[in-house]
Amino acid sequence: MKEYLRKRVAAFGYSFKGLGELLTNHPHIHVHATASVVVVGLGWWLDVDRMEWAILALCIGCVWTAEAFNSSIELLTDLVSPDYHPLAGKVKDVASAAVLLICIAAAVVGALIFVPYIWQ
Repeated sequence: MKEYLRKRVAAFGYSFKGLGELLTNHPHIHVHATASVVVVGLGWWLDVDRMEWAILALCIGCVWTAEAFNSSIELLTDLVSPDYHPLAGKVKDVASAAVLLICIAAAVVGALIFVPYIWQ
């Protein structure tokens, strides 16, 4: 049981190490962090309700997760294909497109939540 718990605690350590990597070496996450601060500030200022907070939190989490996956895919692609290869470029482009798609969806959700408050 002790060994099991030790491994679970270590797994959290690896996760936080990965988060540190994401925050320090991947500049696009700073754009998402800034957008997250703006969204939270706007939600607080407009006094959105609990369900809207839940939806906004889910959107923020999805965008950050997509960026983490994108960064992972880019790192792995660079590892297995250090020289230029057209397929490696396509892999990176498609992973980046996934981030773009979730960002567009999150922006639509944000507009659906915030615009009615702003129009009032």
